[in-house]
Amino acid sequence: FTTIEEIREFFADDEFARKCLGATIDDFDFETSTSTVSMTIDDRHHNAQGFVMGGVFFSLADYALAIACNVNQAPSASVVSSIEHMRRAKGNKLTAVAKPDKAGRSLGFFTIDVFDELENHVARMTSTVMRTDH
Repeated sequence: FTTIEEIREFFADDEFARKCLGATIDDFDFETSTSTVSMTIDDRHHNAQGFVMGGVFFSLADYALAIACNVNQAPSASVVSSIEHMRRAKGNKLTAVAKPDKAGRSLGFFTIDVFDELENHVARMTSTVMRTDH
């Protein structure tokens, strides 16, 4: 991949992220392999109490991870992910930023931070990925 458009075209096949979350790929830093994705929150993302479901935070973070760990790297699959929910989301937008802590040859370690529309840090996911063959 050499452009953000190529990345968006490749990940367009991720129908869950696009259709269920409504997620978009906002940015990819080719020097640091940091990815940024976002989504607009609507009623389908809320739980019975009216708050954003925890699975929405996880899914958006996982989408950002997929981009950060697969663009211009060996194909990868998450083997362990852990999420910490810090506070309720405010506003109508979530943004997830995935950064590699160590992008090794067989294992990669990533931190994914999720922010709400007011730029409050609402969740943090850490993930270990395994480099795989097709």
